[in-house]
Amino acid sequence: MKRICKQYSWQRVRLTAAFIVTFAFYAVFFSVSRVYSCTNLIVTKGASAENACMITYTADSAGFFCRLAIVEASDGTSLPLGGSDVFPEGTRTHKVFGFVGESVIKSFQGIMNDCQVAMGETTWEGHEELVNKVGKFMYPELMTAGLQGASTAREAVELMGRLVDEFGYIDEGESISVCDKNEAWIFEICGAGSTVENNRGCVWVAMRVPDGQITAHANQARIGVFPKDDPENCIYSKNIEQVAIDHGLYDPNSGVPFSFFEVYGINGVRDRRVCEKRVWSIFRRAAPSLNLSVDYAQGIEGSVPYPWSITPDHKLTTADVAALMRDHYDGTEYDMSEGIDAGPYGYAMRCRPLYWEVDGKKYAWERPISTQQTCFSMITRSRNDLPDVVGGLIWFGWDDSYTTCYTPIYAASNRVPKSTNLGTIDRFDIKSGWWTFNFVANYAYPRYKEMIPVIKAEQERLENYFYDLQPAIEKTAVEIAKTNEKLAADFLTDYSEMQVEKARDAWEELANALIVRFNDGYSRDAEGKYPNVGYPDAWLRRVVKEKGEQFLLPDEEGE
Repeated sequence: MKRICKQYSWQRVRLTAAFIVTFAFYAVFFSVSRVYSCTNLIVTKGASAENACMITYTADSAGFFCRLAIVEASDGTSLPLGGSDVFPEGTRTHKVFGFVGESVIKSFQGIMNDCQVAMGETTWEGHEELVNKVGKFMYPELMTAGLQGASTAREAVELMGRLVDEFGYIDEGESISVCDKNEAWIFEICGAGSTVENNRGCVWVAMRVPDGQITAHANQARIGVFPKDDPENCIYSKNIEQVAIDHGLYDPNSGVPFSFFEVYGINGVRDRRVCEKRVWSIFRRAAPSLNLSVDYAQGIEGSVPYPWSITPDHKLTTADVAALMRDHYDGTEYDMSEGIDAGPYGYAMRCRPLYWEVDGKKYAWERPISTQQTCFSMITRSRNDLPDVVGGLIWFGWDDSYTTCYTPIYAASNRVPKSTNLGTIDRFDIKSGWWTFNFVANYAYPRYKEMIPVIKAEQERLENYFYDLQPAIEKTAVEIAKTNEKLAADFLTDYSEMQVEKARDAWEELANALIVRFNDGYSRDAEGKYPNVGYPDAWLRRVVKEKGEQFLLPDEEGE
């Protein structure tokens, strides 16, 4: 963005000019953010135990720091986000709850609007020759414009398609999750290559997720062969095949059906290992009965790609969805807390780079859904049995999804909680929500299996408290909304802030408890004593095998 007007300490954001940006800025963005980041799960209403369409989103990127923010609705008398060329003068737009990136990319990105339309995204690597050099939109601006201008998921998908067709798109590839209170879609887009005749082109396709099913995407395009004569469930750009033909990516005479992800995506072995493996892990846990093979994710030749969408073995609650977003391939042969690479204490993270080489052979670490470079993760809930002011809910958690605590924030909120608006990436601040959760996670990493049970116990206690409280809160809010929607929004704003701050305070206390208990390599017991911790036997055997002679004690006389 060119300029952002700061009001109320970033709690409310209004753009005062068009946000046309230079390609040079985005070249910098590409260089620092292409780290196979972000994971989305989409749950349709029919697959939900709570009559809710849901989207999950992990905002993953090293060094990424953001603040929650609100873009106010426009009544037609002021310029909305994007300027007068995107929304003509007099256009009414929706209020959008989202975040402002403070590092890596500095722009507003919408999460949910006041009609319960919600979005998430994952970025994927496309063909370099298709990247556009000129255009108005990149995904944060495109998503925000879609949320400002649409009251349903379908309207948002159609609007985003029209906008990129007219104004152009600067990016490689993007999968955008879109849902409202009735249905869910995936919108996938990439550039069409800049030429003298067409310097702002793009191609895109959008498919509706069948009700009763779930789907996921994790930095790879997921739409394959799509119906071209079913506008109720699939829409696409007119040039979608021609661009591929012109760039030698598809031969219409081959007899092979046109597949978006096969043509425009990059589906090599390494991409599947760090991207599709996350989709496999979600699907295998949501529907164990399918017994999906890991072969495709492992890059095995001739293996079959995973289904576009699946029916879960049972309808999913918010707690179920949160559990699906917490994963290190636990309990499988790829469990990251096991083996020599996990160290003596089951460290389930792997430091970058993902790819490495020894003696000419190439290797890749596992890339799980839960990862240390997550800025925040979320679960949105859109519900058609509640008024919009109550139905739009975001379960929000700072930092690593495995160690965070999801707290309720209503999209109708008229301000953001204080702790979501504090801090910078350059200075530690325990009163900042992000820094508090980040500290607890990082303190636990070196002695993971000892500390994780303590963190998970507090996580379960607090999240269950929030889940149990929701029905009473929402019943009250609905009654208030019958006569005064503004008062209902005020009530939910106060409630959201109280719970967010309650969780941050609890994590500050948790940080204190962890430091006191797990200090200097010991684990302090309930009596205040410091028994030796030592190392697991399997780890000691590896030490003996590699360096046993160094540590071997000679037999003393008489022994």
